[in-house]
Amino acid sequence: MPRKKARYFYNTHTLKYEPLVISWKQRLKKWFGQGMMTITLTGIILLAAYYLIDSPKEKELKREISQLKFEYELLNQKSEDFEKVLKSLQDRDDNMFRVIFEAEPIPAPVREAGYGGANKYKDLEFYENADLMISAHRRLDRIGKQLYIQSKSYDEIARMIKNKSDMMASIPAIQPIANNDLKRIASGFGNRIHPFFKTPKMHWGLDFTAPPGTEIHCTGNGIVSKVAFEAGYGKYVIVDHGFGYETLYAHMKDTHVKKGQQLKRGDVLGTVGNTGLSMAPHLHYEVIRNGQKIDPINYFYNDLTAEEYEMVIELARTHNQSYD
Repeated sequence: MPRKKARYFYNTHTLKYEPLVISWKQRLKKWFGQGMMTITLTGIILLAAYYLIDSPKEKELKREISQLKFEYELLNQKSEDFEKVLKSLQDRDDNMFRVIFEAEPIPAPVREAGYGGANKYKDLEFYENADLMISAHRRLDRIGKQLYIQSKSYDEIARMIKNKSDMMASIPAIQPIANNDLKRIASGFGNRIHPFFKTPKMHWGLDFTAPPGTEIHCTGNGIVSKVAFEAGYGKYVIVDHGFGYETLYAHMKDTHVKKGQQLKRGDVLGTVGNTGLSMAPHLHYEVIRNGQKIDPINYFYNDLTAEEYEMVIELARTHNQSYD
């Protein structure tokens, strides 16, 4: 075995090269320093590898995070498209449907009402992309709330459509007797000369001349609220159409209905007569809205053309004397 080569150093005090003698303490200190250096370098390398070099699992997680971030961004874009469609529905709801049905638009504060407490998204605050995630969730919650309100609005509009349909079927809209030649109207609404007293008197309806026994038709859907006789009207019937409307049919010869009976537009109520204070066989017809008698001439739009309607108005104005 070869001998270990001796090591020398230059002694500045003796000005001679002398053998280098290393004690065991010096050797231990040297080994300890080298060991610590090795450990430190190894630690630095390991930390660098840990933070700078991804493991396969970390690479997979980062791909998933990147994909989720992309999907959240895509979700935000789609949410913006949904908001535009929803805004269009809201505008049509407020400015078209509700205008048609004479309903008030839904106030903006109701449409933009709160949809969650302040801490609703606290569980998302600790994620790396918290702002993006919270924004997407908040946007979806707002859209969901507005869709719910819009759905309720459409339910209300559906009820209004049904109500409007019922109202259109109930409002008086036809002439109470057949008047194909438009010559049956004998006196209109307004001040007329009374046939018996020969003085001006308010005439609250329209008089239709017709032979006794001519059928009288209900002018809108409703319920018979009264069948009676009195000196002025003679035999008469009142129909309650709902929605604030009533119609009265007077001087009848016969009545074919009873109180509480439900009627459809066009059903026969009875026949023309000359009962009560009447100078000749005719039907006295009135329209009452919210307790106020109004001109029935305005409610013949269902069975007359525009030209015929103008002719009927002119005939009603021409006759200056009523029949009752």
